Parts: sequence; structure tokens; C-alpha cells
Amino acid sequence: MSTKKQWTGREKLAIVLEGLKGECRISELCNEHGISQGMYYKWRDQLLTDGAKLFERGGVDHARERLERENRKLKETIGELTIELKKNDW
Repeated sequence: MSTKKQWTGREKLAIVLEGLKGECRISELCNEHGISQGMYYKWRDQLLTDGAKLFERGGVDHARERLERENRKLKETIGELTIELKKNDW
């Protein structure tokens, strides 16, 4: 039975920053931490893409992101319930 490690945000950041320092090869870094190079580059690209939000006015707005996710989920639920009601001629 294979169990995948769940990396915290801090762990991912530390690994990516270590790779960006260039003090060792990415392949060595990945082997040391037991991740694929593809995973490293995915994390790196995510940091480079989302990192700009930290410097925007107000920084990362986690509450807003959470509310937007919750809003999407509620809309999906309402849509599903509406379809069920129509199927049952309500």
C-alpha cells in the first residue's frame, strides 16, 4: 500500500527556494526530498505565478478566496437540486 506524503505549504516553499538558490542540481534536490522533478517544477511555477499576489495591494486575500470557493460550491449545489426538482416535476 502506497502512501503519498502530504507536503505543507512551508515545506514546498523551502524546497523550491532551495532549488532557486542553485547550490545543488534540481535532480539531487528532488532525490533528497523524494519528489519528482515534475513536481518540483510545478511547485516552482505555482510560486512564481501566485507569489506576485503577496506584493499586490492587500496581499493574498484568503477570506475572499474561501468565500469565492464556497459561493461556487453553493451555486453548483443549487443547480444540481434544480435539476432533481425538474426531474421529479416539482
